[in-house]
Amino acid sequence: MSQLYRDIVFAAPNARLGLPEVNVGLYAGAGGLSRIVRSAGTQIASEVALTGHHISVREAFSWGLINKISKSDESVVPEAIETAVLIASKSPDAVIVSRAGLRQSLESGSVERATQITEQQCLQSLKMGENFKIGLKAFSEKRVPQWVPSRL
Repeated sequence: MSQLYRDIVFAAPNARLGLPEVNVGLYAGAGGLSRIVRSAGTQIASEVALTGHHISVREAFSWGLINKISKSDESVVPEAIETAVLIASKSPDAVIVSRAGLRQSLESGSVERATQITEQQCLQSLKMGENFKIGLKAFSEKRVPQWVPSRL
C-alpha cells in the first residue's frame, strides 16, 4: 500500500489495494504497519495486514486511506494533476511549512508539541520570506498574488 506514504491519494475505481506481504512469509515493513494504524486504526490495520486480502477502493476511501476515487481508471492521473496544479498555485513557502506541520503532527505525540516544533522551525522563516509579503499585499489589494520561488 504505497499510498500510505503519500500526502494526497487518488485511486482508480478498479484499483486493488492491500498489504499482501503476509501471504509470502513477510511483514509490511518500512513503516507500512505504523502508517496504516495511524490512518485507519488498529482493527482495520490488523485485518488488512494479517489476512493479506486485497481491499476495494470504496473500503479504502471509507477508512480514510485514500482521498478521492477518480471518475474512471483513465482519469486518475489527470484528476491528480488538477489537484497538484491547484497546490502549485499557492504560496510555495506556505505549502512547504504547511506540509512540515502536517508531518510534524503525524510524528509528534501531541498537538501542542507539533505546533510548537513547527513554529520554532518554520514560522520566522515564513514571515521573513518574500512570499509572505506578497500574499499580504495581494490580500489587501484584493488581487491574485504572483508567487516567487521559495527560498526556504
